[in-house]
Amino acid sequence: MQLILLERVENLGAIGDEVKVRDGFARNFLLPQKKALRATEANRKIFEARRAELEARNAEARAAAEKGAKKLDGKSYVLIRQAGEGGQLYGSVAARDVAEAMAADGGKVERHWIVLDKPIKAIGMHNVRVRPHPEVSITVTVNVARSTDEAERQAKGENVIVSAQQADRAHADAQAKDIAAVSAANEPAGND
Repeated sequence: MQLILLERVENLGAIGDEVKVRDGFARNFLLPQKKALRATEANRKIFEARRAELEARNAEARAAAEKGAKKLDGKSYVLIRQAGEGGQLYGSVAARDVAEAMAADGGKVERHWIVLDKPIKAIGMHNVRVRPHPEVSITVTVNVARSTDEAERQAKGENVIVSAQQADRAHADAQAKDIAAVSAANEPAGND
């Protein structure tokens, strides 16, 4: 389906571009969200008549988004989740969870602004892209941990999974040495 874009759409085009998209994408997303018009002669004339208005509105929205984004850019948010010993979450962190954490910290964020290429399924520090406007993008850090203590350690750069594995290995080695020492002490003197 041929469409005229009324705003910039990522990976598709800018205002006024005439693009060809699949019918379902046009009918289910672009047209209902009023991001595009069907590319007919009548709509081309309507678009050209409204072009200056659309570009001015887009510039205002972009300026407002940039102003709000400056407050959020580079911030870090902590999400406490349950996870197994290997750091694998019992579930995942979705865009809604990130948006709620940002809103709880005082930021004005909508869920559809959060861009997750894939769901977060492990503890650790994750960079998440936030796009409040199609032409404005920032990055925030999401610190997913099992406890606030673990989150603080991760924020300082410690890999808590590796640290826990090393501590377990050291504990197991110490126990093995103790068992070897006890069994050596309890062995009867051998016959030579």
